[in-house]
Amino acid sequence: MEKELFKKFLNNTCTDEELDKIIRHFRTDFSNNFWEKWAEEAWQKNQDLQSLDGKNFESLLDKIHHKININEQLREGERKSGKQVFISYLTRIAAVLFLPVLGFLFYTQFRNTSKAVEYAGLKPDSIEIATPIGSRSEVQLADGTIVFLNYGSKLKYPQKFWGKTRNVVLSGEAYFKVAHNPQKPFVVNAGKLKIAALGTEFNVSAYADEKVIQTTLVNGKVKIEKADPEIKENDLGMMTPGQHHRYNQLTGNVSSEYGDIKKYISWKEGKLIFKDESIVTIAHKLGRWYNVDFEFEDSESMDFTYTATFIDENLYQILDLLKLATPIDYKILSRKKLADGTFSKQKVIIKKRQLNTN
Repeated sequence: MEKELFKKFLNNTCTDEELDKIIRHFRTDFSNNFWEKWAEEAWQKNQDLQSLDGKNFESLLDKIHHKININEQLREGERKSGKQVFISYLTRIAAVLFLPVLGFLFYTQFRNTSKAVEYAGLKPDSIEIATPIGSRSEVQLADGTIVFLNYGSKLKYPQKFWGKTRNVVLSGEAYFKVAHNPQKPFVVNAGKLKIAALGTEFNVSAYADEKVIQTTLVNGKVKIEKADPEIKENDLGMMTPGQHHRYNQLTGNVSSEYGDIKKYISWKEGKLIFKDESIVTIAHKLGRWYNVDFEFEDSESMDFTYTATFIDENLYQILDLLKLATPIDYKILSRKKLADGTFSKQKVIIKKRQLNTN
């Protein structure tokens, strides 16, 4: 693949035809030698990476998502049986196309830039892994800890853990299987909280656009405290297995409960579990999983609650099942091409279905 074409790919300036060519290259002609040569040059000159800014990168992902959605809709029409297990086309593309690129890009950007934010005691040579919408990732850290990242999540961690603690920074949702080390606690910095563990399994949900940080403990023990060192009473206590903890970053309110925690951790197995959840809550989660916006036409359609488990169903299948369970209708608005060449998100409009009284 031509170097200039690849640079256009990084900067999101490809035409649709050029983007198709690049996708075909990654799917059929992927070569580690190509990446090794390009990485060596980029490492020395770093020109390609310096020209890549955040807005261009987000636009690039959005354009790829649009093409994948089109392909998936075509595939959906060709299916003969609705019983077939749906496997996300986006996930497969992400594994082939995005992850090798993203892993290297984030590694080099955070290794070389002097503007990297040093937070939570992490050094500028830290690594950041970002999981695209529609894809889940798994990463093993230097200490043996295994981390599962949910859709649209980011994890920043050092190449090697130094000092008295093992600090990582999370934005989004992740499931941690922490390697046991009593002498060096494992600390997750998530928003305004710090979650510390020695060797345990727990889930943290701390998306930037959500005011509540949720922590679920599977086994072992974790200690939760407020991240601000100037707060005198920052200790929020210890958690025990089976406990689900909620912290409101705006009000400071804390709540916790015990019970079935499967619905909080099932995402890493490709499951969506809802138990007496409002359709508004479900729409919010579906919006993140499938990169769509939801809009409710009337307040009545927002009153329904559901108990359901979805395993790798696509968005259309889930919406049809919700429609069968309650009197709602939905319509999906097509994406629109914007002036900068990117596309708006798909929008799902939900309204209450008028019952036929005849």
